[in-house]
Amino acid sequence: MIDKVRHTIEENEMIDSGDKVVVAVSGGPDSMCLLHILYSLKEELKIELVAAHVNHCLRGEEADADEAYVRNFCSSLGIEFYSKKIDIHKIAEERNLSCETAGREVRYDFFQELLTKLNAEKIALAHNANDQAETVLMRIMRGSGMEGLVGIKPVRDNIYIRPIINILRTDIEAYCIENNLNPRIDKSNLENIYNRNKVRLELIPYIQDNFNKDIVNTLIRLSQTIGKDNEYLEKLTEERYKLYVISVGKRKVIRKEAFSEPDAILTRVIRLALLNLIGTLKNFEKLHIYEVINIAHRSTGKRAILPNGVSVVNNYGDIELSVKDGEKLENNNKEEFKIYINKVNDVQYGKYKISAKMVDSEKILNFKNKILTKYFDYDKIKGDITLRYRKDGDRFTPLGMSGSKKLKDIFIDMKIPQEERNKIPLICFGEDIGWIVGYRVSDKYKVTNESKNIIEINIEREELI
Repeated sequence: MIDKVRHTIEENEMIDSGDKVVVAVSGGPDSMCLLHILYSLKEELKIELVAAHVNHCLRGEEADADEAYVRNFCSSLGIEFYSKKIDIHKIAEERNLSCETAGREVRYDFFQELLTKLNAEKIALAHNANDQAETVLMRIMRGSGMEGLVGIKPVRDNIYIRPIINILRTDIEAYCIENNLNPRIDKSNLENIYNRNKVRLELIPYIQDNFNKDIVNTLIRLSQTIGKDNEYLEKLTEERYKLYVISVGKRKVIRKEAFSEPDAILTRVIRLALLNLIGTLKNFEKLHIYEVINIAHRSTGKRAILPNGVSVVNNYGDIELSVKDGEKLENNNKEEFKIYINKVNDVQYGKYKISAKMVDSEKILNFKNKILTKYFDYDKIKGDITLRYRKDGDRFTPLGMSGSKKLKDIFIDMKIPQEERNKIPLICFGEDIGWIVGYRVSDKYKVTNESKNIIEINIEREELI
């Protein structure tokens, strides 16, 4: 078992020597197995472990007992333990989400919070081979494309790692028994109230009994085969993208020669162009990709409007993709974009690339002269770091002032034209504006000689990239 996990870690280059790894631990068999194996490999891998537990408050005293169990287990092994208790029902109602989705968002936010707070490098998640098979089967039923059938990736963003992704659930349960782990059992996992539970408890057993006893491994082999094919196609797509797609101002132009490529490559090139244009593929479906192809084969001047305000125009065979500023502002000016530390954040549909990282105060030189790089006292920040645009009632405390002023009055003082004010991004800490990007920083978060933890935020505008 440990050899299999070691092989998965090495094969996917999951961990580097000296890494601090935050392990997501619910208290169930999967996460307890993961934590115990990583603890067994700790000295060999030269890593530091931290356990993170989220109490979703969904099962009353049982949920509290889960938290206590994980806390005590970590204490017995000398593993640093962090927990968060939050009412998922309430969050789901406030955000108009399912409990599953709300729980996932809260967990990942907590993991990211710890990643930053502890200067950790990796977050280890306990997805296993059965989870992989269930995911692939669910995506088949949804009609997913090749990329979706790759399933759960062993490593994502070089941060999230899944060391037991190739281990079967039966082997995990046997490992827990063999090592006297006595994991907690979430009874809701035994109820067919969620789609995934129905696949796990009903569909896969039915297939095993009637069609293929080894369906789990069959689905895993399918995902691995498709993964290799998809990787090759993605490499070809990147090559063709550089050959066929050019940036003209804020537009992406797909040259007419691209439309002689096979659909397997062409559709990917179009998707990549859309992604680089607005930063997301949300709301785009197969029919929209083929609508672009259809426009390309018609006469010059033909056009269409895709989701997210994307305009498609045939210009003598070349396809021009663009989004009008007014449409972007109307659709998204009220949105907030969360900024994660130790990660490059693409926000406002690819208009900005934002990096945030902790830095040593002794290495900061001439930071006052950098227009699009600013430094802030991290210990003064409360709440999430976000990018948004102005809204009614905004106030700001300019550097050197003790009191706040209306943001509107500050824009007037700086003689910023009225039509430009809604386009100026604001970096916020919780509800407070910390930086009017390109103009002023807040006195509340300034770096002083007493600042211990300093965060650097750098912004690249699209036209500068």
